[in-house]
Amino acid sequence: MLNKLIEAYQKREFLLSSDPKKLDIDIIHRYLSKNSYWAQNIPLNVVERSLDNSLCFGLYHKKKQIGLVRVITDKATFAYLADTFVIDEYQGKGLGTWMIETVMKSSKLQGLRRWQLSTRDAHDFYQKFGFHALEYPDRHMTIKNHNVYKKNSD
Repeated sequence: MLNKLIEAYQKREFLLSSDPKKLDIDIIHRYLSKNSYWAQNIPLNVVERSLDNSLCFGLYHKKKQIGLVRVITDKATFAYLADTFVIDEYQGKGLGTWMIETVMKSSKLQGLRRWQLSTRDAHDFYQKFGFHALEYPDRHMTIKNHNVYKKNSD
């Protein structure tokens, strides 16, 4: 049986929690649709579905959500880090590092064969956690619809 326990971690006045009831969909949607390069114009219903079908860790300061790590995983062999962010006013405080370290140590994500992510500009950041470029990129394939949200927003 899958472990359904909620994990929560405290660092000073910050809380990192896997409780889906704490997630502030409006803050997450606003950040992803307006501030991210990877999900510009993403519809609210797509964000809701993505959160419902992932293991999510919200970052909170005084009950206000200020960050997120969304993990797409089977909790047995594979995890993909997605939609990872800390809102601008809280960046530079080590919170992103703490989030990734903590999520990767989650009891729900131990013994995985592979972790993956995609990034345009944070390679140095993720290398600190053991991520590296694909060893055999010719073995990996993808389909990417660059304009899926633009089409849906018209």
